[in-house]
Amino acid sequence: MNTVVTGGGRGVGRAIVERLLAEPAGRVVVVEFDEATLDWAGDHVARSRLVPVIGDASDERVADRAVEAAGPLGGWVNNAATFPSGWLPDMPAREASALIAGNVDPVITGCTAAIRAFLAAGAGGSIVNVSSHQAQRPVRGAFAYATAKAAIEGLTRALAVDHGPQGVRVNALALGSIATDRSDAHLAALEPAAQQTFEDEIRLLQPLGRMGRPAEVAEAAAFLLSDRASFINGAVIPIDGGRSAAGRDPEEL
Repeated sequence: MNTVVTGGGRGVGRAIVERLLAEPAGRVVVVEFDEATLDWAGDHVARSRLVPVIGDASDERVADRAVEAAGPLGGWVNNAATFPSGWLPDMPAREASALIAGNVDPVITGCTAAIRAFLAAGAGGSIVNVSSHQAQRPVRGAFAYATAKAAIEGLTRALAVDHGPQGVRVNALALGSIATDRSDAHLAALEPAAQQTFEDEIRLLQPLGRMGRPAEVAEAAAFLLSDRASFINGAVIPIDGGRSAAGRDPEEL
């Protein structure tokens, strides 16, 4: 299967790209805004099947280039995201809307390009949208991110209903806290006591007691893209170590 992955240069996106390249066949087109995040691609053992497309994932022209580079398209992963913070009363409404759009627009663009390609080929296909636990349980000060992820989950269900009859499956992964370079840098900047507090909080929030690994997300994405998930459509699957199932006990230490 030929697949497009947006934001595939690092973190969870890179893990998904590498997992797909571990399959015996299939081209993986990586859409990245920052070319430097793909400095590893030229040395990859499957580099002949990895095609970079540099540009903004919300740009329809970039998405069209990705479809063209993929050839016969079977899957699309909308992973590209930003992490804006802020408080709604502190900004103009237009700025707030733009912050939300920064995470919604790339997914709409990607879904549009993928579904058009699937329908043109008449062979169906699979889309995986990367969401977050914040779609249901926001973190304070991140209203734009939480709102965008909730919208992405709604879009996932709507497109699954609209295009399931045409053989197009659309699902989402709602991630808990995943250990990436970004989270590692955050932890490294903390004082030892704050690092311990962070680890204790993760233990309380995620019943498996740890951060998730990008490779664990990648396995779920690869499954949803594949024919092994042929009857899964419109699902939002938590990849969060049980975070979505847990109720915090104020007496728990």
